[in-house]
Amino acid sequence: MAPNGRLKVAFIGTHGVGKTTLCYGLAARLKARDVALEIVHEVARRCPLPINEATTVAAQAWILHTQIGEELVAAARYPVVLCDRSVLDNYVYLLVAAGRQPGLDELVAHWLGSYDLLVEVPIVAGPAPDGIRAPDPAFQRAVAARLRAELAARSLPLLYLDPEDRAGWLDVVEAALAPKLDSAQLPLLG
Repeated sequence: MAPNGRLKVAFIGTHGVGKTTLCYGLAARLKARDVALEIVHEVARRCPLPINEATTVAAQAWILHTQIGEELVAAARYPVVLCDRSVLDNYVYLLVAAGRQPGLDELVAHWLGSYDLLVEVPIVAGPAPDGIRAPDPAFQRAVAARLRAELAARSLPLLYLDPEDRAGWLDVVEAALAPKLDSAQLPLLG
């Protein structure tokens, strides 16, 4: 485990890249190793205010604070927390829409230190319409580009997944986490 006996991992990236699928897949693999964990699900889907291209400062503040609150609760209950987003990729939507917000920027910068690993999921296809996600591929690319710029400007523990090896993504993430997990955890399957 991380030095504090806890481990928090977040899948980051623009919408429609497979973060949720990876989060569930990793959770299944870790549960098979008898790792006690909680998933913090994407909170933007529950936001009562406009999201995507129409997002507002109020909507993003709600999303960021709700994300942090859910991460706090999960970390208090479980030694391993998997996040279907981080505060940074949530904040990037606001950066694209309205630019930097000093108070929220400070909050995001501070909270980024709570992640043990960020796993960046690249775009391999355009977003599939699901009634929530923005279906515009140009918006998807704009968010991804802004996220890359934010990552380049910050020193963060980042694992970038190879867009040419989508089938191996879970193996790569699991291998990166293996040394951080409590060695007493034994594989229950295979």
